[in-house]
Amino acid sequence: MKTTSDHRGISALALAAFVLAGSLPAAAQVQNADVSKMPITDIPYEQVTSFEQIRLNWVRKAQEGNIGRSFDVQLIQEWEPAAPLFTPEPGGVYIYENTGRSSHADRPPEEKNTNRSNRTVVLDARSRQIIATAELAPELAGSVHSTGLSPDGRFVYASGPVLTAPEGSKDAAPAGQGTILKLDALSLQPLKMLNIGGAMHHSQVIQDRYVLIDNFATRREAGALDVMLFDPETDSIVSGIRDEEMGGNIYTSWADPTGEYVYVLMEPGGFSGYGASGQMRVGDLRWMRPFWVSKVRVADWTVVQEYPYPGYRSNWIQFSADGQFFYVNGSGDDKVIKINIETGEVAWSQASGPGPYGIEVNGDGTQVWAADKGETVSMFGRTITVINAETGKHISTLPAAYMIDHIVLSPNGREMWATSNGEGKLWVYDADNRKLLDIINMPGFGDAHGLVFVAYDDKGVGRVVADQGDFHGGIDPRNGRPLVY
Repeated sequence: MKTTSDHRGISALALAAFVLAGSLPAAAQVQNADVSKMPITDIPYEQVTSFEQIRLNWVRKAQEGNIGRSFDVQLIQEWEPAAPLFTPEPGGVYIYENTGRSSHADRPPEEKNTNRSNRTVVLDARSRQIIATAELAPELAGSVHSTGLSPDGRFVYASGPVLTAPEGSKDAAPAGQGTILKLDALSLQPLKMLNIGGAMHHSQVIQDRYVLIDNFATRREAGALDVMLFDPETDSIVSGIRDEEMGGNIYTSWADPTGEYVYVLMEPGGFSGYGASGQMRVGDLRWMRPFWVSKVRVADWTVVQEYPYPGYRSNWIQFSADGQFFYVNGSGDDKVIKINIETGEVAWSQASGPGPYGIEVNGDGTQVWAADKGETVSMFGRTITVINAETGKHISTLPAAYMIDHIVLSPNGREMWATSNGEGKLWVYDADNRKLLDIINMPGFGDAHGLVFVAYDDKGVGRVVADQGDFHGGIDPRNGRPLVY
């Protein structure tokens, strides 16, 4: 086929990009299409001259109106409460960390993961010492990707085992579908195993009342949800959304500081964003359709705005201290991007280290930290990139462990806590001068995912004050409301 510079022809290379990126289901449809009538986001890549061209001609992907749905949680197993492993001190601040069984290929033998199952670890936030830990029975192990707690700090949520078909049933269980375990936060022992319709990816507190959970879309049973509000008081799903109505594949979600909106990271439908990004790394794929962020109003599950961004396959959303911008990354092409929430305009786009994952803003809002995990780059990232939040200029590249993925600012605004999947460690930095303060080995070097701070008042009543969804319970060190400890 002859390559042309107008909208009447499509080159063979562009045709391959269409098919590989899932833009159209078959070559015949591309060959017969009138490219002049295609949305700007679907035309061949050599005819797209700038990202601004894409942004200004964006065509809405999601359905209009309320797209909320429900799903009934199934109780699979229940246990009697166990004795506490520790008693929180009034005024104490504690950190919860879920770990798993995987490790990095490049770790020395003495630092290989020796855990046989998932584990929950509790640390004292002041001393940074481990004060309690418990490993689950091997049959309860699952694929760990986050640490979640109920807003009152009473329950921990962790990935559970993959579902199997009921005994005597002729129907197979959904492929790869996991469960969630509800653990007592003091005994660290399971209370319930629940089926929420899929394999939990990320979780965070929202509205100081619910837990915002998203499932891996590829491991979801029919009719289940990709993003949901989970009520820890009733162990039920209040409501949520599926990617069928969003116009693409949902990857993960983030609550804004008000809890009024959820920002959902979207991928073009028809292919794996992770797999395609890996193909681009080695030159097997030359171009993909744009990725975008959807802003969803939780009250009625309506998509109110969509934000295309100049990067491939983001993993994280972080908001600026003034709430006027959000930061998003491109793990497929190594960058961090700042976007105006009202207009959708790109304030800046800056290169990071390989495969960025987590994003965090420091205590005074002047620095953006990106975890260079190595996502889509064979997981060989081991740095953190620090960028000026206002100008987008590089400030520093910090040494880190393999596969640093989540970064959480402490509720006092003074420390950055980073979790290493590959080495099973927590790295703690001074949030202002970026100096390394501590490296904490997880028991058995279990791979660490997510991180939650729980504070107790002088009467011994607990509450979550920080997690991967930022700050809660009135705490906000970036705006003059730090937790003093």
